[in-house]
Amino acid sequence: MYLKEIQIVSKECVQCIDITSEVEEMVRDSGVQNGTVFIMTKHTTNGLFVNEPLPCVEQDILDHLEYLAPEYGDYVHNRYLSFDGCVGFNANAHIKGVLLGYFLYFPIQNKRIVKGSRQAMYLVELDGPKTRSVVVQIMGE
Repeated sequence: MYLKEIQIVSKECVQCIDITSEVEEMVRDSGVQNGTVFIMTKHTTNGLFVNEPLPCVEQDILDHLEYLAPEYGDYVHNRYLSFDGCVGFNANAHIKGVLLGYFLYFPIQNKRIVKGSRQAMYLVELDGPKTRSVVVQIMGE
C-alpha cells in the first residue's frame, strides 16, 4: 500500500486543474503492478471529476455548475456562523462540491492506470484561490 498527499495551489476563484500526470507519476513510483488507485480531496468546496481534457468542456462544466448553484443565491449558509466567528459566503461552492463528488477510483494494470484515452482527472476549485490537499492511495501487488 502506498499513500501520498499532494498540495495543489489554485490561481482562480473557480478553476479546473488537470491532475492526471501527477497521479500517473505516483502510480509509477509506487511499485504497484496491479491494483487500484483512489484519489480524494480533503475539502468541501472543491471536487473531482473525470472528463475529456478540452478547455471548452471544462468551461461547459463550470458554466452548468454555476447555473445549478449560482454564486448569489438565497442560501441559509451565507450568514454569520457563531461557531466559526465569521460569515459563511460560499454555500454555492459547497453545493457544487457535492454535485461533483470528492473521490475518484481507477484500476491499475501493468503499472498503468486503466482509463479511457480521452479521460483526464480534474480537481475543481470552487472557492479559491487556495492550497488544496489531495490524498492518493495506491493498493495492490
